[in-house]
Amino acid sequence: MKINILLPVLFGIICIFLVLDLSAQSSKRDYYELKIYHIESKNQESQIDNYLQNALLPALHRNGIEKVGVFKPIATQPDAGKKIYVWIPYKSLKQYAGLQSKLDKDAAYLTAGKDYINASHTNPPYKRMETAFLQAFSSTPRFTESNVEGPKKDRIYELRSYEAATERLYRQKVKMFNEGEIDIFLKLDFNPVFFAETLVGAQMPNLMYMTTFSNIEIRDAKWKAFGTDPDWDRMKVMEEYQNTVSKNDTRLLYPTDYSDI
Repeated sequence: MKINILLPVLFGIICIFLVLDLSAQSSKRDYYELKIYHIESKNQESQIDNYLQNALLPALHRNGIEKVGVFKPIATQPDAGKKIYVWIPYKSLKQYAGLQSKLDKDAAYLTAGKDYINASHTNPPYKRMETAFLQAFSSTPRFTESNVEGPKKDRIYELRSYEAATERLYRQKVKMFNEGEIDIFLKLDFNPVFFAETLVGAQMPNLMYMTTFSNIEIRDAKWKAFGTDPDWDRMKVMEEYQNTVSKNDTRLLYPTDYSDI
């Protein structure tokens, strides 16, 4: 009788420890939220800039998120003036899940962001908002702040999304990054900020990553070097990595003046 009573208790304890262990493991890899505001006018752009600079970023800083990226497409991009990208890193799912309730109680945030938060349906600050939620690769568990220098308006923050035809091929491309491709980026000084798997998004299965350059000329030269790198020549012909990318979505961005990275 005592054994029958104890078994559910022991099972429950084991489950708790398993959950705690999984939580501890996941916290060793960053999570990233990528918001893309689709805008239609300078007025909307101004509303979002004001909200991000004066309300959201200061509130995130108060909650332990020190480095937030805000980017816009460079002038030559087809979506220039039409989108604003916001990248928020989290050290754990717990930090992400608890953020909104903290913002709802943050008087300084609510005051500074009131125009955005309480915007009328006749004057919304954006057309639509697109969101993706990512987890850092196992080989690059934490993001790295870019060390590129020079005027922010000239910098290139290159955000790439590699889509795959199937989940298996997607996992092979992630493996390729983890087992050598990232090393090439580091060797050639691409100044990567993050490499991540998309957990929730509109174009899955896909991975995303960001590299940074002082200007477009350096960016072009780096990619030329990558294309002729002997390590890349070796990896790209390996049978296990064939047909792993069905679409490469490349976005060339620059950081706003108030962006932390």
